[in-house]
Amino acid sequence: MRHVSTIVLVHVIISLIAIVAGVIVMFGLLGSRAMPGLTAIFLILTILTNATGFVIPPLVTEKLLPSHIIGGLSLVLLAIACIALYAMQLKGAWRPIYIVTAMVSLYLNVFVLVIQSFLKVPALQALAPAVPPNPPAGPVFAAVQGIVLVFFAVMIIGAWRRFRPVNFA
Repeated sequence: MRHVSTIVLVHVIISLIAIVAGVIVMFGLLGSRAMPGLTAIFLILTILTNATGFVIPPLVTEKLLPSHIIGGLSLVLLAIACIALYAMQLKGAWRPIYIVTAMVSLYLNVFVLVIQSFLKVPALQALAPAVPPNPPAGPVFAAVQGIVLVFFAVMIIGAWRRFRPVNFA
């Protein structure tokens, strides 16, 4: 059991660092700043957080969960983002493809973070109690997820309009 708790701790740390890096990159996109080093950290750690999510039980021992489906979707989006950024160098349609795929991957990680926060933080549990095996629900939880969704939609549209790097590398 200690092995599992270590995996979960590493997964959470990687995830939180990836989210922080991703938020900084997102604001960089709004300012048309490329930030290649931090972008690489964001992409690598987001890939790692999604990949490590698959080795956390119950998937290994029992069943597929919605978080695993979200992780799989995020990995596909991240693969496209990496192709757009590194292979296609954001040329033509690859610039908005990169923005959307990278930022939707960030959104999905934040979406899962909100769910996990409502499951694990006692003050949030009291506001939106979950009835296992279901995730949290109720108006407070829905409002928070709605705010997060609107925030990311506005940021992605803003980045799409503003991010025009002269040279990413």
